[in-house]
Amino acid sequence: MASFDVMPDTQLYQPVELADALELAARLGENGWLLGGGQDTYGWIKDRAKNPAAMIDLNGIEALHGIRETADGIEIGAATTLRDVIRNPLISEHYRLLHDAASRVASPQIRNVGTIGGNLNQDTRCWYYRRGLSCYRAGGNLCYADSPQGMNREHCLFDASRCVAVSPSDTATAMVALEASMVAESLDGQRVIPAEKFFVGPRTHITRMTSLEPGEILTSVRIPAKWAGKRFYFEKVSDRNVWDFALVSIAVAMNVENGTIAESRFVCGGVAAVPHRLRQVEAAARGRTLSDEAGEELAPLATRGAKPLNYNHFKLPLMENLVRRAMRS
Repeated sequence: MASFDVMPDTQLYQPVELADALELAARLGENGWLLGGGQDTYGWIKDRAKNPAAMIDLNGIEALHGIRETADGIEIGAATTLRDVIRNPLISEHYRLLHDAASRVASPQIRNVGTIGGNLNQDTRCWYYRRGLSCYRAGGNLCYADSPQGMNREHCLFDASRCVAVSPSDTATAMVALEASMVAESLDGQRVIPAEKFFVGPRTHITRMTSLEPGEILTSVRIPAKWAGKRFYFEKVSDRNVWDFALVSIAVAMNVENGTIAESRFVCGGVAAVPHRLRQVEAAARGRTLSDEAGEELAPLATRGAKPLNYNHFKLPLMENLVRRAMRS
C-alpha cells in the first residue's frame, strides 16, 4: 500500500538554460509541473492531489532572476524571490504597492524562497478541490462549496460559474492595479499578456487560474512607468496576520493631481476567481479628493452585483470598509 508520508516517484529536471526548460515544457505538456519556490508544489504532490510525471525546476535559470529597470518601467524575472522584490529599492521607492502586497504573503520563511512567478501562478485554496474531490475545477460535475451543506466562508462574491473558488495570490491584485504585463514564452515564441487577461475565471477555463497554455512558461513581469511614484494603498484582511490567505484585500493605485484623483485602479482580492476590479468605484472616484466623505459615497459601489453564498456575507462590509480606508489614506 502506498504511503502518504513520503513523496511519490517523480522525475526532476533542473535546466540552467531557458531554451532547455522550454523544450522540456513542450515535450511534457500537462504532465510537466513548473517548479518555483515549491512551497505549494510539494503539498499537492505529497497529498497525491496532483500527479505530474515530472517537475521542471526553474530556479537554476539565471535569465529568470533579477529586477531590471527598462525604458518604460521595470521587469521582474519570474524566479525572483518575494524577499528580493520586497528589498529592491526601485520597487520600494516607485512601486510601493507591489512591495506592500509582497510583504503580506504568508511568512518571512516562505517569502525567502517563494518566487513572484509562483505566487502569481498558484492554484486556488478551496479545501474541497485540494482534498482531491472530483469537483468542477478538478474535472468533475459538482461544486461542493456551492451546495446547501457546503462551507463557503472564504469563497467568491462575483463572477462564479460552477466553481466558486477565489484567487489566492496577494501580488496578483497589485499587478492588475499597476497595469502589469506577463511575459510567457514557449517554443512557438513569446506572448505579452496584460495582467487583467492573464488571470482567468471559470467561465473562461474551469480547470485553470491563468491563461498560460501547456508548454508555456511565465518568464517575467513588466510594470510600466505610468504608475511609478503615484499614491498607493494596500490592505489585506485575514484570519491571522501571518501565514494566511486574504478573506478580502484591496490594492489601489491613484494618480492625484492638484489634490484630486485624475485616474485610479481599485482591485480586490479574495472575492472572485481573478483579481476583481471595482470599475464603478474607479469611475466615481475621478475628480474626487481623498476624504472620509468621498469614501462614504464610493464604498457602496464596491459591492454592487455581488452574489454572496451562505457563509460569506461578511465580505460585503469588509469590501466597503476597505474602499473607505483607501479613500481616507
